[in-house]
Amino acid sequence: MAVTHSTRSGEPLIRVSELYRFYHKGADETFALRGVSLSIHAGEMVAIVGPSGSGKSTLLACIAGLDDPDGGHVDIAGNRITRQPETIRHELRAKWIGILLQSGNLLEHLTVSQNIKVAQHLVKGEHPSISMLLDAVGLRGRAAAWPSTLSGGEAARAGLALALANDPPILLADEPTGEVDAKNEAAIMKIMRNRAEVGGAVIVVTHSQRVAGEANRVIQLLDGRITNV
Repeated sequence: MAVTHSTRSGEPLIRVSELYRFYHKGADETFALRGVSLSIHAGEMVAIVGPSGSGKSTLLACIAGLDDPDGGHVDIAGNRITRQPETIRHELRAKWIGILLQSGNLLEHLTVSQNIKVAQHLVKGEHPSISMLLDAVGLRGRAAAWPSTLSGGEAARAGLALALANDPPILLADEPTGEVDAKNEAAIMKIMRNRAEVGGAVIVVTHSQRVAGEANRVIQLLDGRITNV
């Protein structure tokens, strides 16, 4: 599978500028992000690491335009995704971003192949074949399977196939190997490394040292701040 979009020379695919995100519960205020800034270029795989509650998943959601920060902004290939109408966010995600969440990637009432077909139907243009996508993640024999019948490792790989359904230049993955064995972890990481090697940008949130070891860069979050810059 080949990455099909490009940006202006030298421009990062992802630019995160001074993100702040906080939540209120009664009189208490919790900061999930405290002034996070980073840039990720084509050809990079970046691991986001840190303890639970450090802001990793919140950062990924803001980059994907699934959540708005309380301050700062995110640009995707030079286009602002933060605080935009949902129609614009959807267009940017459809063209540029594939997302693999920790759970809820697949619609339960559709088979694996039907999930991918629906995702591809939402985006005009050419798409990788479903059989090729499932071959890549080792699930060709599970095309007609219902999500409820998949093991944890199969569900993770099916979610990855779905995230790659439209050959996105950017892949965002939140704990993609959290429920898989070492063999499946290696298979998933090989696919992600390939995405970067063919000119994409990959961000993976992880607790796995093996996964972080595959990245070009590792960004450490603690209490909503990057601590290793």
